[in-house]
Amino acid sequence: MRWLGHVFNFYLDASIHVAFAVVSLYFISVEILQVSTNWDLAGFLFFGTIVCYNFIKFGVEAEKYLIVSNPYHKLIQVFSFVCFGLAGYFFFTLSLTVAFAVLVLLGISVLYAIPLLPRTKNLRSLAGLKTYLVALVWMGCTVLLPLLDNPLELNLDTTLLMVQRFVLVLVLLLPFEIRDMPLDGPELKTLPQRIGMSKTKKIGYGLVLLFVLLQFFKTEMELSLIATQILVSVILLVILKITSEKQPSYFSSFWVESVPMVYLFLYFLAELAVNALQFDS
Repeated sequence: MRWLGHVFNFYLDASIHVAFAVVSLYFISVEILQVSTNWDLAGFLFFGTIVCYNFIKFGVEAEKYLIVSNPYHKLIQVFSFVCFGLAGYFFFTLSLTVAFAVLVLLGISVLYAIPLLPRTKNLRSLAGLKTYLVALVWMGCTVLLPLLDNPLELNLDTTLLMVQRFVLVLVLLLPFEIRDMPLDGPELKTLPQRIGMSKTKKIGYGLVLLFVLLQFFKTEMELSLIATQILVSVILLVILKITSEKQPSYFSSFWVESVPMVYLFLYFLAELAVNALQFDS
């Protein structure tokens, strides 16, 4: 059964799991916004996330990405090139507005890893920006793109949804930031590096509370969504509570990144339950 472990590690290392997380958040936005699913956009987000994350992890230096001697990394490289072709196919099916927004988000992602000029820093290296840039790109991909893909106006509810998504991703990134404290360079000045693990967790608790409270400022109150977000918030609080520098294997890379999938599943169950109650009444 050792092969199962190899497959699971490849699933994580090749960024397939994080791609499912991004697509799950897209599906949640589709349900909240009550629009049709654009499967071409979902396909682009899935394969594009794999390419983007693998490039950041393994291909920051282009020559090292093109010339790979490690067989395992070679397999991930080949897989990434296949995903690049599929992402390219889906990209050309998108509307011009969505495609332009994708290029802007892609530009931020590329500059996150690669400096614009040879002697300048990439965006990741700018003090304190790393986490916020990742949250911004995730929010853009999972909320802004479906908004642009449909004739929806930017109103109070959609604005709050974007803020909620940004806050949610920030919370999900905190366990990674805490885990990577000993590995991140001091120039990154991540939140745990600046204020310590304990205070970082307290900020995380506050962000979770904000994530829930923002829902009550929306003009449309959806019972299934409120119930789901409360459950997800409890999960986030437990994750923050047990997060430490010395984490169990797969704690962040699998369990934390599984939260968007759990969010989608709980939302689906909550909608079924509410619909069943309405049918009975």
